[in-house]
Amino acid sequence: MPAQPAGEPAPLDGSLPASAVVGAAERGLSLYIHVPYCRVRCGYCDFNTYTADELGPGASRSDYRPMLAAELDFVRASMDRAGFPDREVSTVFFGGGTPTLLPADVLAGVLTDVQERFRFAADAEITTEANPDTLSPDYLATLAAAGFTRVSLGMQSAVPEVLATLDRTHDAARIPQVVEWAKEAGLQVSLDLIYGTPGESLDDWRVSLEQAIACAPDHVSAYSLIIEDGTKMAAQIRRGQLPMPSDDDAADKYELADQLLGAAGYQWYEVSNYSTGPDTRCRHNLAYWRGDDWWGFGPGAHSHLGGVRMWNAKHPRAWADRLRAGHSPVIGREILDDEVQELERIMLTARLREGLPIASLPAAGQVEAAEFARAGLLEAGAFERGIFSPTLQGRLLCDLMVRRITETL
Repeated sequence: MPAQPAGEPAPLDGSLPASAVVGAAERGLSLYIHVPYCRVRCGYCDFNTYTADELGPGASRSDYRPMLAAELDFVRASMDRAGFPDREVSTVFFGGGTPTLLPADVLAGVLTDVQERFRFAADAEITTEANPDTLSPDYLATLAAAGFTRVSLGMQSAVPEVLATLDRTHDAARIPQVVEWAKEAGLQVSLDLIYGTPGESLDDWRVSLEQAIACAPDHVSAYSLIIEDGTKMAAQIRRGQLPMPSDDDAADKYELADQLLGAAGYQWYEVSNYSTGPDTRCRHNLAYWRGDDWWGFGPGAHSHLGGVRMWNAKHPRAWADRLRAGHSPVIGREILDDEVQELERIMLTARLREGLPIASLPAAGQVEAAEFARAGLLEAGAFERGIFSPTLQGRLLCDLMVRRITETL
């Protein structure tokens, strides 16, 4: 797992800098709930996750709901003391780990605990990530009855050999059945795919895309596998046990995903995300990309409020021990200066189909954007309207374009 960010220590009483509140009334508010439990730790994963045998009494799944409720109380009090306006919560996202390793009534109960402390918008989007093998019709019906509106299934691949390389334990053949159960419960469905697994062929990736499309989900995420230092997979590649995927292979697979998903009626709205239309986009992720406020709960969760970034203690026991002592679980924070906030605005907004206003860039950045447009990396119509929106080739080179622009700041 990666080390936590460098920053200044956070106050034990949870007090917030005055700058976090400035302009809050004009920003949306989202909540992220981190559930750190997994049956196994996948070889590619560097998220903050733990298997059952790593955690003893005081940090186990049975301790999770009461400790999360304690954090909710602490945060609600901190926000009120800081003078935040009474805003509606527009989205909630349960991530992990595997949130659905919690019993359905416990996961539903955590959502109830959140609803008792925050005011939700009438159309709030409430998502949980899920491993397909943890779900049943009754489980999904319980979530829907509690107020969940969306489930994000970690399909990753439809090819058993690829799943085995990723250390994924679910049966790919079960995906269509689970998608149907979720639809019957009234939930929107996202299928999450990963391409670029060592040893995965282009035909393997085609099979995964075609089987995902056949399930007719509302949303598809297609992310390129990133080999993170410190993971089991990174060690396997270093020892020569697995081949290192190439950039050309990743580009070929991205182009195939765009072709097949587009032909099936899915529209890209962020470089790695496709939906059947505006109503099925992941509004929670859009809140991140648009720079809204979000507060993260649970071990290792991160928060962002008006240019103040904060992070919780990572280990579930350290997180719980701080709460039991009456202290904030936030162990560090960083107050972003104007330049960093501008860099992040450009970096995130440039990935969106809705685009980045070119007039908001520095003069040298606008010159760079014009060069990108001439090279066919930006949509011509959008550019004429003053919007930076990448073409397919531009999406493949989005990081390069962002780097060129941010160097002009």
